[in-house]
Amino acid sequence: MKGRRTGRRHTVALVITGYEGEQYLVSMLGECEWVRNVRASGEAQIISGRRRKVKLEEVPIERRAPIIKEYIRVAPGGRPHIGLGTTATLADCQRVASNHPVFRILYQNGPTPSH
Repeated sequence: MKGRRTGRRHTVALVITGYEGEQYLVSMLGECEWVRNVRASGEAQIISGRRRKVKLEEVPIERRAPIIKEYIRVAPGGRPHIGLGTTATLADCQRVASNHPVFRILYQNGPTPSH
């Protein structure tokens, strides 16, 4: 993604989380630079086998809990940052949802790849 101030490209390693047939990015670090850059541009590139241009749509806080729950299941490295483990309930995930932005991935060039 491009930096909002410098315009330079930045590479960030993130876990793609699948939920109900869609793909999402969860910010385990909360409000961080990649989140601010995405909010400024709404675009990014995903490199997973091949480079694909995507739009990222922020998920409202009230809809984040089940996505965060799936994220902590598939991303063990994110658990300490979110402060929840695999036994977390939806209520636990809702409690932290306002601190962890979630973005739905909208692929511009064809269907969503399966993972």
